[in-house]
Amino acid sequence: MRNLKEAIRGYSKHILAFTVIIVLFAFSRLPVLSATEREAIASRFQFTRFPLPEVAGEPYHQLRQVNPSLERHSGWISAVGAAVALNDLDGDGLDNDVCYVEPRNDQVIVAPVPGTGDRYKPFTLSPINLAYDAVTMAPMGCLPGDMNEDGAMDLLVYYWGRTPVAFLNSEVGRGGFLAKIEDSTQINEINPPLHIAKIEDSTQINGINSPLHKGEKISTLLSLNSNSYEAQDIVFTGDKWYTNAATFSDLDGDGHNDLIIGNYFRDNSEIIDPDSTKIEEMQDSMTRAYNGGTNRVLLWQENPENIAYKDVKGIFDQQTLHGWTLGVGTADLDGDLLPEIYFANDFGPDRLLHNRSVPGKIQFAVLQGKKGFTTPNSKVLGHDSFKGMSVDFGDINHDGLLDIYVSNIADEYALEESHFLFTSTGEYDKMKKGIAPYKDQSEPLGVSRSGWGWETKFADFDNDGELEALQATGFRKGEVYRWPELHELALSNDQLLKVSNSWFKFQDGDDLSGHQHNPFFVRAGDGRYYDLAPELGLDEPYVTRGIATADVDGDGDLDFVFANQWDDSYFYRNDSHDTGAFLDLKLLRYSNASISEAIGASVTVGLPDGRKLVAQVDGGNGHSGVRSSRLHFGLGKVSVDAALPVEVQWRDIEGQPQHTSLLLSPGSHTVRLGETTKIASSKS
Repeated sequence: MRNLKEAIRGYSKHILAFTVIIVLFAFSRLPVLSATEREAIASRFQFTRFPLPEVAGEPYHQLRQVNPSLERHSGWISAVGAAVALNDLDGDGLDNDVCYVEPRNDQVIVAPVPGTGDRYKPFTLSPINLAYDAVTMAPMGCLPGDMNEDGAMDLLVYYWGRTPVAFLNSEVGRGGFLAKIEDSTQINEINPPLHIAKIEDSTQINGINSPLHKGEKISTLLSLNSNSYEAQDIVFTGDKWYTNAATFSDLDGDGHNDLIIGNYFRDNSEIIDPDSTKIEEMQDSMTRAYNGGTNRVLLWQENPENIAYKDVKGIFDQQTLHGWTLGVGTADLDGDLLPEIYFANDFGPDRLLHNRSVPGKIQFAVLQGKKGFTTPNSKVLGHDSFKGMSVDFGDINHDGLLDIYVSNIADEYALEESHFLFTSTGEYDKMKKGIAPYKDQSEPLGVSRSGWGWETKFADFDNDGELEALQATGFRKGEVYRWPELHELALSNDQLLKVSNSWFKFQDGDDLSGHQHNPFFVRAGDGRYYDLAPELGLDEPYVTRGIATADVDGDGDLDFVFANQWDDSYFYRNDSHDTGAFLDLKLLRYSNASISEAIGASVTVGLPDGRKLVAQVDGGNGHSGVRSSRLHFGLGKVSVDAALPVEVQWRDIEGQPQHTSLLLSPGSHTVRLGETTKIASSKS
């Protein structure tokens, strides 16, 4: 017995160490769902895939021509460009039109979404009347928005190699005045074709789908084509920008939507000019790079003839100004109807900016999170050293406060940083002191890991009141595994990193995270998100950049599009069964004869069980995917006859804060926000 005790004492340290290892291993294991649970949750969803329409043009390529000094890693330079947006471009009342960038031949394509009818032929947008060189310039994104406030949906296209271009909807009759109505009686449920006898010439009006009043603008169904849009420069500097993200938002609270532009490579570089003699620089750090392009705020300016924006200077600190930005998002986080800005930056810390502006004067303050005893530096908002790609906002815990979902690189056995899900603590008074009231919960909530992440999007696809989380992943698909070379480069001296000749060979045929699938995260009963893409048939490996969501067919559930890099892009129609009730809101801001989408308006929906659903009208948040500007709420098992309390806050066309309380039943509603709020509705 004595010998046994002595033996135990002799091995006590080893036993303790082994016990600690076992305990740590148990804690390190990720929760898993049983096959039965996964199957049960997956049964709530069903999607049918359709390729996006194509337009004949230049032959497809898989690699960009680049500056000779960057040729060695041309595959890296060629990593971005695929983009997509969903919206109502032809005025039929449905978000069944797509604008997407085809990087294989640098086309910007406008088309009806597959399965929504041949309302017009697909066509391309090209700034043929502006300075444009297809060899040294390339489109990177398409952003819908009413830039001249005439009630028509315009398109902003941004590029590498030049400043963005506004394609203004110039279709005759679009947004025209109906001045011959003899009284102000509201006209509802007009279905084309229709003759209105009170109009003196009895003109036929087709495609009218919203309430009309005396003297106000109308929206008529368009047969779109390339001549429907007039290209205009939005700034006239002649500079070469390398834009990878843009969003509309009323930053100064004057009632007009401004533009935030996120640029990547340094301005006036010659990145994709194959005849350039310039030696171009890459980022000067993998974790603290501030030699990127200039991020910009373009302030809306009144101009009766053309659109006009003022490039505002001196509002960002140098680190915010020159981060390598891939994603931009805005949302009013503290309830003052002034949107905060989130810059998702590659190669270094993201930036969350607190809005302290007044009309005509832009002012922001940098916010940073507070580090706790057990919090790694890179998990603190504003201190991360990761590779920010995109950002989205949504309330994932039903506390009535928006949370922030950020995509980074989290590739197992490669570069496993972490994606972020910053949940709000609600301590918004701290924002006045420069503190970001957010805590990263991505690991306990299950969304910290996936792959080389790009776009992030929240959406409720089964209308159960819980947000799903989509993510675009993958870098370049090939056969030669190049992660060892990238690791070697990342460990090198920063002074060498910016020198392009020090980079490893990365060209056509090389692979970095090229065989991943896009996660489809669904929340389970334990409160954690799980990737159910394999069970839903969504696990085909793509290299995806943009995700756009909308109720394309008007059936009450959200559909989506994946914009893929160097591959076909696809529309996924939602064919799920037994989905819950929904509330779909199109918010329009009216004043006199002016009409525009109420970007930034905030909506809170009260449910019978006491939960609250919140969302804000999105002006284009993310990397290169733009969701519909309609707000979609899944309501769960709410009766279709229920009267739900809905609170709406917005700024009117004069910039004054406004609030209205509504009672709305489930279904689709167009809400006129003005002196008197008016509603046009359809049941679910």
